[in-house]
This record gives sequence, structure tokens and C-alpha cells, in this order.
Amino acid sequence: MRYIEDIHRKSKIVFPEYIDDYITEDNPVRMIDAFVDTLDIVELGFKNAVPQKKGRPGYNPKYLLKLYIYGYMNKITSSRKLEKATQTNIELIFKYFVSLLNEWDLFGKEIVAVDGSKFRACNSKKNNFSTKNLNRKIKYLEEKIEKYMIEIEKNDNTELSTAKPTKEEIQSKIKELKERKTRYEAYKKEIEKGDTKEISTIDPESRLMAVNNNGIDVCYNVQTIVDSKYKLVVDCDVINNPTDHGMLSKMTTSAKEIFEVEKLKALADKGYYNAEDFKKMRRTGSYNLCFKQIFSNATGESDFYLDKFKYDKEENMYICPIGEKLYFRRQKPIDENTKKIVYQNFAACGKCDFKDKCTKDKRGRRVRRSIDQDFLDRVDQRTAENKELYKQRQMIVEHPFGTIKRGLGMTYFLTKGMPSAKMEISFAFLASDFVNIT
Repeated sequence: MRYIEDIHRKSKIVFPEYIDDYITEDNPVRMIDAFVDTLDIVELGFKNAVPQKKGRPGYNPKYLLKLYIYGYMNKITSSRKLEKATQTNIELIFKYFVSLLNEWDLFGKEIVAVDGSKFRACNSKKNNFSTKNLNRKIKYLEEKIEKYMIEIEKNDNTELSTAKPTKEEIQSKIKELKERKTRYEAYKKEIEKGDTKEISTIDPESRLMAVNNNGIDVCYNVQTIVDSKYKLVVDCDVINNPTDHGMLSKMTTSAKEIFEVEKLKALADKGYYNAEDFKKMRRTGSYNLCFKQIFSNATGESDFYLDKFKYDKEENMYICPIGEKLYFRRQKPIDENTKKIVYQNFAACGKCDFKDKCTKDKRGRRVRRSIDQDFLDRVDQRTAENKELYKQRQMIVEHPFGTIKRGLGMTYFLTKGMPSAKMEISFAFLASDFVNIT
């Protein structure tokens, strides 16, 4: 059997007559070309959307936009070009594309899934400051300044060696340390005003967040809502709150407006478990499936986790894992929106052989029940009854994140500020939806 023969470099070849013949019929660039041609670039705020009458002719902004979308789909990005692109309304372009997908009947409009993922911001951890690390840095600088002052005093009283730093060099170091200390103290005062709990000096809107493998980084929290039919992103948002609380109803409402439907079934993970948000969902006619978090006790003994305490509604009390009764004591406000009902029985706890496994409180175990717990119990029951439907959540919503992180190579932001980050992620999900439909 012969090998596949290649074309000899001195052979004559006949090229296609038209450039378009080089492009296969199913190539994604045809979809990009058709989509961008439908956009009104004047309305979208593109610079040079109308050609200038004088001077050298420029490139058509539509051509550049087509090139950029294609580049994003193939892991080719440029931070400078991207920064310039975010000055136009990329978010609106994404929403227009979603409306086209809606017209083409590519959304199921019944089941959606909501999820969030942390993307590293354009701000390193060393340029992020909180009260805790500022106190540590200021203390370190004070110790260094004191050490240098002692060194100057020693140099004044003894013969200097040529190997040691001179008095002028030490004074220069002290000046530098004092300037840094002054800067840190200014950051600390700004935090103490109460407007923010941390300061990021490169991208002021970014925040320190927990990421994978118990690490932390300066990030934005990217939110998506994805339709179940073809795993297409319906809408996205960028927030600097590390938690997902409050975003379930917001993202679902956005999807309802796009779909023009009265209700949706929304699937979400434990990070979205929030009574106030669930109530908003109910008021708007939609309902959610969301498993609750299981919180450990202070000792870490799983046999005495909160879920092991059974509530008796008729008697309004809790029964602990070994059968003792915890009675209602008071209602305790946690914050302006949250109140907890406290149950306890210190007399029983005082003589319990398992007290050290149950709590670290010397008096005994306290169980706190939300005033919305009856409502949350109904949500829990509904979720438990629809486990098979809930299992689809990961397959629906984590697919687009996998596409842009692994397929398109986007794991961090190139631009600064929440508006620019939102435009950048809109580009990414626009490319993701293109990938999924082509």
C-alpha cells in the first residue's frame, strides 16, 4: 500500500476563482459575517461609523468587529484593542444577538440555570488592601524604621566600616518607609469611613474573593443564566460581591423579559440559597430548585450538624440527635433583613456526655431557626421531589463557562472596572454562543 502523496512544490495548481470558495459552507465566519451585517453601528456608538469626507479612508468598523469576534473564538485577544472596543456598546450587541436566537426558536423558554464563576481581575493581590493586612504592613514598617534608627545611632557612635550602609543611605531608606507607611495609613482611614472593606489600587472595583482549591484572588463574580435547550447564554452580568445572594431573581427576571414569558423554572446551586430572593421569585410567578447548604457545628462532628436536629412544629421545639428537647427562648435579629428564633436547653446540655462533640459553648448548644424556615422547608421539599430535573443544572449552566475558560482560553480580565469587565465578558459569551450554534 502506498503512502498518501503530497503535492510537489514545483507542481502547478489551480486556485479557486473566488475568494469565497476558500470558505466552507459551515464555517463560523459566515455566521459572524451575517450577524454583524445586521447591526446598526451608528446606534451602537461605534467610532467612525460614518466615513469622513476628508483625509485617508479608514477601515469599516463592521469589518474590525467581525475580525475581533473571530479572534475571540480562536483565543486571539489584544488588551489595547479590547479596551478600545469596550467604549462601544458590546453589551447591546450581545443582547441583540440573543434576540436573534430567540426569533430563531433556539431557546426552550421553560428551564434555565443560573451560576456564577470568579474571574481574576486586572489587579494583583499585593495591590489589594484590607484593615487586617494594612495593620500588619504598618506594624512591619514601624519595626523596620525603628531598626534603621538604631543603626544610625550606632553609626554615629562608632567607626563606620565601608561594608556597612552610610548614614545618608539609611536616612533615604527611612524616608521611603515613612512614605509607604503614610500611604497605608491613608488607605486604612478610607476603609474606616465605611464605604468599602478593602481597596484595590489598580482596579478599584475589584475585590478579594475565594477561588478554586481554597485559594483567594482579586476577582469579579461573573453571573450567567443559560437556557436548557441548546445550552445558550441568555444574559450575563458582572458583580464585585463574592456571594451569589440576590442574583437568582435578578437573572431570572431578565430571562423572562427576553423570552416574554410569565414564569420559568430556575435551577441554582447552594450559593443562591436565600429566603428573600426565593420570595421575589415566587412573587414574579417563577419557582426555583435549589439545595440548601449544610452548616457544620463548631466542633466539626457531623453527627451533631444542624440538619441532625429535628424540628417539632406542634410543640415548637427541636429534638437533638440524642433525644433531648431544645425549647424556644427568644427572637434574635441578625441584621436588618434577617431574624433568627433561638432554641436551647442548657440544663440538659450541662449533664450531656456528648456536649464536647456538639458545641464549644460552655453553657450548651443553641439552635437558630430562620423566621422564614417554613417557607424554606417547602422549597427544600420541592427540590427533593424534583431531583432528576435538578441534576440537569450542571450540564446546562457549567457548559458555557467551560467553553470560554477551556475552549476560548479566557480565565481573567484584560480591562479594568466593572463596566469594561461586563463588556469583555459579553464578548466572550457572544463568542461562546456562536461556537454552540455553528
